[in-house]
Parts: sequence; structure tokens; C-alpha cells
Amino acid sequence: MDSETAGKARHAAYVAEQASARAATQAMASPLVKAIPPAVLALMQQDHGADELEKQLAACAVQAEKLGNARYFRDRPPTRQECAEVVEQDRCGKPVTRAMQLGKQKHVLALQCAEAVLKELWPAPFSIEQRYRYYPNARFLETISKAKEAQLIADGCTEELRGTIKPDIVLHGDRNLLKSALTLDFKFPCPDSNLPNWTQYGRGSPYEDMSQKTIYEDALGGEALLISPRRGIER
Repeated sequence: MDSETAGKARHAAYVAEQASARAATQAMASPLVKAIPPAVLALMQQDHGADELEKQLAACAVQAEKLGNARYFRDRPPTRQECAEVVEQDRCGKPVTRAMQLGKQKHVLALQCAEAVLKELWPAPFSIEQRYRYYPNARFLETISKAKEAQLIADGCTEELRGTIKPDIVLHGDRNLLKSALTLDFKFPCPDSNLPNWTQYGRGSPYEDMSQKTIYEDALGGEALLISPRRGIER
């Protein structure tokens, strides 16, 4: 092997080694990178990379938090007392707290932002607020169309939605829209000093005493991660 060819081989080996080291370091630091299937990750690294996706999705949560709070509290977050304040009643007459109201509004803002980010950075299909019906004993999953969901809610037939799941974002690795490469849920704790947590299903639910994370992963297959304004993306 002549010196020029040997030099090119050493350079190529060095570049490959450095890329592997960066990927390994990134994977150790980022739960999002660890959760993305290698085939999808390889496609992303040809362009912006998973680190940019993580940064921008976390920024969506921060932006939604600020905009949501600013509507009522200008430049400060609500206090614990304000979060607990009952501000209205839902269609069934149940109380709606400020925390619940803010959470819903911030989710709208965060998902609008996330959709724009994913269109640019995610190299495969994705679903936003897709509702699924899951039969855990049969290990069977099916989608419910947005039109059907809206009709059931308008008709007051919400009992028919019992036992369904509705993750904020499902990132697919290919065109199988019943399979998740990664599932993401935004959480906006109120007050913001509270830690973000997965919802635990309560008494009467088909998933009683189980968490959203467990059910999302059982139903869709991919790992489920949280996104919050103060902590970014985490398990």
C-alpha cells in the first residue's frame, strides 16, 4: 500500500472512530437517542441528527409553558394555590382546575410546535394525538379515527372511549402506524416545582394501578418518554 492510500485509510478509520465515539457519548447522555431504532437514527444522522430533534422538542415545551402562563400571569408561573383554583366546570359538571386548564392550553401550543419540528427532522411517519383502542389480553390494537372520536364526544358517548389511549406523539419507524419507534408525552406540572410524572390509571379503568408509560409501551411497542419544560426529555 503506498503512503497516500495508507494515509487515506488511517484518516477514514479515524473519522469512523470519532463518529462512533460521539454516537456512544450521545447515546449515554440522551434517553431519546437510546430509544430511537438504529435504522432511523442512521437516517437522521445524515441530516440534522437526533440531538437537534431532542433540543427542539424540549424547546417546544419551554415555549408552550411561557406562552400559556403569560396569558394569565404575565412573566411568572402560577402558585400552588392558583394551580388548585377551580376555574370552570366541564360538560359533565366536574370541576376544572387552573392546572387542568393550563395543561390543556399548553398541550395545544406544544403540539403545534412539535408538529413543525417533526416535519423537518423526523425521517419517517408520525402521529399526533391519535386515539387507539387497546385490548391487552388479546394484545390487539386498533386506531379510532379523529372523526369517530369527535362524533362520540359530541354525542356524549364517552363511555365508548373508556379504555382507549391517546399519546401526544407517536413516532413510527416505518409505515406501520400501529407500531411505535418512540412515544412522547408532554407534561406541564402545576406548580412548576412539581416533578413531571406519568398518569396512573385509577379504579374502574381497565388499566387500574398501571401507568401511562407501561400501557403505551405494551400497546405500541416503542419506549415512552416524557417532555417537560424544566427537565426536557426523560423516562
